Amino acid sequence: MSFDHPPRILFLYGSLRERSYSRLLAEEAARIIQEFGAEVKFFHPQGLPLYGAEPETHPKVQELRELSLWSEGQVWSTPELHGNLSGLIKTQIDWIPLTIGAIRPTQGKTLAVMQVSGGSQSFNAVNSLRILGRWMRMFTIPNQSSVPKAYQEFNEDGTMKDSSYRDRVVDVMEELYRFTILLRERVDELTDRYSERKARS
Repeated sequence: MSFDHPPRILFLYGSLRERSYSRLLAEEAARIIQEFGAEVKFFHPQGLPLYGAEPETHPKVQELRELSLWSEGQVWSTPELHGNLSGLIKTQIDWIPLTIGAIRPTQGKTLAVMQVSGGSQSFNAVNSLRILGRWMRMFTIPNQSSVPKAYQEFNEDGTMKDSSYRDRVVDVMEELYRFTILLRERVDELTDRYSERKARS
């Protein structure tokens, strides 16, 4: 595929544990998509305040919003807690508004969703992330990753063991890479809405 610059992919993860499996999964995915040629950045949520607890000028909020604007695609990786996504990943998404002035920080960007579980395989969290992605006007790719018993799926150094679950992560990153390139020249056309044109006139 030809492109003017590598796809810019932002990674968000949903746990602050020292050995966070949602972070390890995101890091594995980042290594994979970098091999395809993407440029990646991470937002590290340590120090991000709860939504509304601090003004929008808070440095971590500004960092998150700048990274969202920088990105062409995003990867959201969360643990499943009590049958759904973590509060930390939701806080990050909450701090990214639909609009900043005339700019829409997420509209038209691609999105891949992933989750880790401590027990059996589940899709509750990725399903919720898909709802959020749609609400943020993102193009969420069809494929996704759900890693059950995540504590069994990573080596001591944090890399992912060779398995069908890792193969799925490769599939997801390959699909995200392709969708991001294919859509990048068509985003303006695909997100041009009658109601918004009417509001501007």
